[in-house]
Amino acid sequence: MKVVFTLCLLSLFFVSCDSSEKLSKETAMTLLQEQDSYPKPLIEDIYIGDPEDAKRLLDLDLEEEGLVSIQTSQKLSEVGGPLITFTEKAQPYLVESEGNDPKIQQVKIADEEIVEIVNIQTADDGKSAIVEYRTSFENETPFAGLTRVDLEEENVRTANFVLSDEGWGSR
Repeated sequence: MKVVFTLCLLSLFFVSCDSSEKLSKETAMTLLQEQDSYPKPLIEDIYIGDPEDAKRLLDLDLEEEGLVSIQTSQKLSEVGGPLITFTEKAQPYLVESEGNDPKIQQVKIADEEIVEIVNIQTADDGKSAIVEYRTSFENETPFAGLTRVDLEEENVRTANFVLSDEGWGSR
């Protein structure tokens, strides 16, 4: 009886150490969220000295909501200066720009989140896989009207993964 138990235990050990580990939907979801940083913010650039951007913000009534202050006229000495200033109420939606250009303010539009893993295609060798997944936009901000992206539409995206000694990871 002990011999049978030992053989079963050994066979279970060897099966669990199989290098052809399949990529599950749960593992793919975890990897996408960790390595690809989901949810991802959708960001829009606002040029604070641009009359067109000022008009777009006015058309969205963001000044009335207390998110921005827009200078509708300028003196000759102020030309080229900022037309748009963001209020304290807008601070949760402001994103620090990478280039730190003082003439551009980035604002968060929404968060792109993974809805589901649609398909996983594993290569014949079992060492690579292509994951197809759907995303949607959630947590729309008051600045959502600035984007040309259809926030109601779900997107289908793909990601490539490879199996290494440490497990599955993105390419």
